[in-house]
Amino acid sequence: MSERQLWERYKKYLCGAESVGLTLDVSRMNFTEEFLGRMRGPMEKAFDAMAALEKGAIANPDENRKVGHYWLRAPELAPEPGLTKEIKDTVAAVRAFADDVHAGRVKPPKADRFTRVLLVGIGGSALGPQLVADALGTPKDPMQVFFFDNTDPDGFDRVLAQLGDKLSETLTVVISKSGGTKETRNGMVEAEREYKRKGLDFGKHAVAVTGEGSELDRTAKQGNWLRTFPMWDWVGGRTSVLSAVGLLPARLQGVDIDGLLAGARDMDVETRKRDMLRNPAALLALMWFHAGDGRGKKDMVILPYKDRLLLLSRYLQQLVMESLGKEKDLDGKVVNQGIAVYGNKGSTDQHAYVQQLREGVNNFFVTFVEVLKDREGASMQVEPDVTSGDYLAGFLLGSRRALFEKDRESLTLTVPDVSARTLGALIALYERAVGFYASLVNINAYHQPGVEAGKKAAGAVLDVQRKLLAKLRAEKAKAHSVEELASAVGAPDEVETVFKVLQHLSANPDHGVKLEPGATRFDARFRAG
Repeated sequence: MSERQLWERYKKYLCGAESVGLTLDVSRMNFTEEFLGRMRGPMEKAFDAMAALEKGAIANPDENRKVGHYWLRAPELAPEPGLTKEIKDTVAAVRAFADDVHAGRVKPPKADRFTRVLLVGIGGSALGPQLVADALGTPKDPMQVFFFDNTDPDGFDRVLAQLGDKLSETLTVVISKSGGTKETRNGMVEAEREYKRKGLDFGKHAVAVTGEGSELDRTAKQGNWLRTFPMWDWVGGRTSVLSAVGLLPARLQGVDIDGLLAGARDMDVETRKRDMLRNPAALLALMWFHAGDGRGKKDMVILPYKDRLLLLSRYLQQLVMESLGKEKDLDGKVVNQGIAVYGNKGSTDQHAYVQQLREGVNNFFVTFVEVLKDREGASMQVEPDVTSGDYLAGFLLGSRRALFEKDRESLTLTVPDVSARTLGALIALYERAVGFYASLVNINAYHQPGVEAGKKAAGAVLDVQRKLLAKLRAEKAKAHSVEELASAVGAPDEVETVFKVLQHLSANPDHGVKLEPGATRFDARFRAG
């Protein structure tokens, strides 16, 4: 294709969301007019499904739940007046609470005011807030935000070391819909222990975001925590960043949450258009379908050319992969759907994996994210008439060209800046694109049975561990082989699991398990110390 032909294709297919200043360029995807014609019918069905979802249809039949994250930025669209009021009241409560914290009206017992936020959550309860904090944070923020987003003891220690003596000025926000999520529960109890160790009352430093009547809600009430904010069952974790889950830590940090909500609301208006070539979310979904032949045959590589959007690929990993990675379709047929997502940032990637993208296996399509505004104010010239930002833009355009020359497909999303409004628009764009794509491939984007299966499997492993510890403690003087212990705890077919559990137990002092080396690692014996 000549440069002139490519320019004409660019003009023909460039899709703009004018209210938020975003454009989507799909000209370097190798789709045809025949493909677009073939997809008009399926896309009409996707528009209908999305409209039904926004009106309150049961979109998650596994749990008999509605899916209402679109109402978070347009409460008037909620199907019941009570929901509209709840959403508005929660946003108002978030604003008021953050204002009270910043003004010192809500303050810690042993400091003048709160200056730090420790967010305890996992998955969507952490990834969205992390994206917002990193993308929009400034040195002038009234509060710094830290995260417990795993159940890694060393990870807890690293964050607590960063907080140090400022723990007395730290407000901990614990986020869990059910309150039973083990990673979050573990982070909460580790944090509580550290507060107590430093002579601080955890309850006077703690806030919960959870479901009404949940285990966490009860814990917060019993501990006289400062405040509880709602987490509704009709908002999934991966689409919760514009609920109290994301708005509370953002507002405490000092982020413009009204801008986040406005950007998402305006993007929702843009992506309700039923013209698939003028709707950026529909066009994204179509390009994903085209690239992977509707089967996820190619990976989605996210390359934002902006340091502030570094975490966008991690956020989209969960949103896309948890929503679309499904074994069965809506008819119960095994389809093993999904799109793998990975990414980093430009121009870092030109010194990392762009070499393979250009010349290696062609199993991907790229989404370049271009940010027009370099920084606040003017930039210096690093060469005559060239700034650092000019170089960044040049690297983006150069990489785009280099990939196209090797028949590697790419999309380009262009946004004016990294502001609250722009970030809200990007979040809303991808939320709706995921919903549209799910309709095109006939799957449920709003449940996650695989995640629940993993949790059950982890529970079974810990049950084996409890039995092993009981056996070892009952016979303290005796050392046992792995096979002996597997049989003794009724898990003769789970010898590998028993071996891995014993390896971990003996590597740490917590449970008093000792390893006696053998001729090989598999001949080792274990006993209670």
